[in-house]
Amino acid sequence: MQNIVKTKKLVGIAVFTALVVVLQYIGSAIKFGPFSISLVLVPIVVGAALFGYKAGIWLGLVFGAVVLISGDAAAFLAINVPGTIIVCLVKGLLAGCAAGLVYKALEKKSKYGAVISAAVVCPVVNTGVFLIGCAIFFMETINGWAQAAGFESAGTYMIVGLVGVNFLFEMAVNIILSPVIIKLIEIGKKMLVKE
Repeated sequence: MQNIVKTKKLVGIAVFTALVVVLQYIGSAIKFGPFSISLVLVPIVVGAALFGYKAGIWLGLVFGAVVLISGDAAAFLAINVPGTIIVCLVKGLLAGCAAGLVYKALEKKSKYGAVISAAVVCPVVNTGVFLIGCAIFFMETINGWAQAAGFESAGTYMIVGLVGVNFLFEMAVNIILSPVIIKLIEIGKKMLVKE
């Protein structure tokens, strides 16, 4: 019985890993502003809720790796390779971990509230770590980009130019899909408990 549950969990995480890869490649073709959107946050939230924060960490790392491989981070790789690798991997890892921990902390009170909270926290952490990484590793270049784009400050450019529309879209997708996520969690838990 225990082996069946472990196998179902392993298969579930593998399926979500595949979803992360596919959705990141699809999302990399859809751009709002200079960067692509992250459709991949939804399976990270669902995977972290179904299988725990460790699965969220794994899915986030996969997300970060695919961002690096897909060419989505090319502009930053040209500036600072180690900084880009660190930012991509850490933002994904922390977003997945945070989603899993928030869901776990709130699921006994309200599964719906837990999923909504995880769906909000995931893009906030992803975008927040990206902005912090930009400030640490790429600020000189971003100052130049901001001036070229007509912004008075690099901070305003980072919020409005780099992440504004993308962040709002990612947040909206996560919040809109929350009822679907709840249903997927219920189905997933039933599958894990059977047999």
